[in-house]
Amino acid sequence: MVSLLSKHYESTIHFGSNLSLRSTLCLNPLGTNHPVILCTWQAGAILDIGDNFGMTGGTLVAAEKITIGKNVTIGANCTIIDNDFHPLDPKIRRRSPQGAQTVPISIVDDVFIGMNRIILKGVRIGQAAVVGAGRLVTRDITSRVIVSGNPTRVVREL
Repeated sequence: MVSLLSKHYESTIHFGSNLSLRSTLCLNPLGTNHPVILCTWQAGAILDIGDNFGMTGGTLVAAEKITIGKNVTIGANCTIIDNDFHPLDPKIRRRSPQGAQTVPISIVDDVFIGMNRIILKGVRIGQAAVVGAGRLVTRDITSRVIVSGNPTRVVREL
């Protein structure tokens, strides 16, 4: 499988050095559900990825902005999206199906995100945080902590 890149023509994508995108089953014993997908969804969107970034079979979709720092590793099959894709109010959705709310995401340096996580709009993950495998992240995570569970909670400080 090949990683997929989908760039809106009026958007910006920046990759640091040493990018590692693993999209095939044989490259990770945890398995991949699909290839890595990197996408800028709307005009003006920014996807900014720092040096030494690694991801296995996951998805990044920026409608506004996703910033990922240096030395970040994202485990198998994670999804990180800075938008709702469609308005939540049905009246607005009928008038403007692409008018979803967006809030930037920031993942700073030295973060590790375990497999099968979904990180939603507006989240900031602090320096050297470890996000355990599992479910949904809807709130900020402070620096130098390990979080896990559903709902996500701090397990201990690093």
